[in-house]
Amino acid sequence: MAWDFETDAEYQKKLDWVDEFVREEVEPLDLVFPHQQFVPLEGKRREAIDPLKEEVRRQGLWATHLGPELGGQGFGQLKLALLNEILGRSQWASVVFGCQAPDTGNAEIIAHYGTPEQKERYLQPLLNGECFSSYSMTEPHAGADPTLFKTRAVEDGDEWVINGWKYFSSNAKTASFLIVMAVTDPDVSPYKGMSMFLVPTDTPGVHIERNVGLYGEHVNEGSHALIHYEDVRVPAEALLGGEGQAFVIAQTRLGGGRIHHAMRTIGMAQKAIDMMCERALSRETAGSLLADKQFVQGYIADSYAQLIQFRLFVLYTAWEIDKYNDYKRVRKDIATAKVVMPTVLHDIAWRAMQVHGALGTTNEMPFFGMIHGAGVMGLADGPTEVHKVTVARQVLRDYTPSDDVWPTQWLPKRQEAAKAKFAEYLELEVGNL
Repeated sequence: MAWDFETDAEYQKKLDWVDEFVREEVEPLDLVFPHQQFVPLEGKRREAIDPLKEEVRRQGLWATHLGPELGGQGFGQLKLALLNEILGRSQWASVVFGCQAPDTGNAEIIAHYGTPEQKERYLQPLLNGECFSSYSMTEPHAGADPTLFKTRAVEDGDEWVINGWKYFSSNAKTASFLIVMAVTDPDVSPYKGMSMFLVPTDTPGVHIERNVGLYGEHVNEGSHALIHYEDVRVPAEALLGGEGQAFVIAQTRLGGGRIHHAMRTIGMAQKAIDMMCERALSRETAGSLLADKQFVQGYIADSYAQLIQFRLFVLYTAWEIDKYNDYKRVRKDIATAKVVMPTVLHDIAWRAMQVHGALGTTNEMPFFGMIHGAGVMGLADGPTEVHKVTVARQVLRDYTPSDDVWPTQWLPKRQEAAKAKFAEYLELEVGNL
């Protein structure tokens, strides 16, 4: 029987190195180059960050999300989970380690479905950390329902012509290329009538109308683009995978992306707990340390319980992905992790903010950024409510309805059956009285 809760010693040494490296070398980047992790490197930023990337490569920790045959390190999802919970503490860490979203998911689907020419043109620069990409799927009117998508791609000789609107195409303004989902056959089911295309961002007709920002960012200085595709012509070889394969490809990308988000959330939530505990031991009020107050103790206990349960579940789900190599088979647990993730981060960050008092609400502490991040995680790659429906449907598949008017666990019927099963013993007992 195989059952283990330990990390092998060799990999633990790597994780210990990552922990110190991120703390000493990478987390400071968040303070000197805030919100610039998806801006192409140049000048002094390149001088500062390229040596860090090279050190990661020397340690054999670059692009760990892909197997060796696909250009990565082949660590698998479980090892990546343990790595990502450290990287989740820093905005820059995943870039320095070559495993940033959305590029990880984009690299994965190009690696799996791309032609050799597509891999050379798009995948290799992505793996080398020399460019960024954008996943252009969501549409303004459709929300979380891709069956309502209207963006069309029509064949015209040896080209495809793309027309439509896409919303929240993250990092499009600094990306070298986009992966665009479009309807290619409106006469069949949306699940069979959509395709994906690799589109360089400088292609004529690709118009970024607005760069939508998150709360607190200046207007039109955000990183989530509203894009108008207006008669965008791409060659036939821009098709990623087969025609009509968009949904199959999307599940490969989104399945991995959702669990990667969960992994990084663990690190962020742990950071909030660390700050809460330090504050509790450092601040005295009403005659004693905050750590001696039962309310604060409750905050700490609740936060630890939430995080440790979530962490173990995410590690288990990552283990399942490695074992079965089938995102569809692990769909229920990936969706469950996605459901739980925003609540865990929100609750822990909120408690940590409370323990810091007024300071916790200011822009001198990171808690509202974490709380806002929890809201984003509740919508990214599909809203929580949709994933709850997925979980419920998957769970219900393991059950059957009762074939009686009464539930199978109705006690009167079970008692009657039990008495019939042990009738001879009950008769002897009555006879001996």
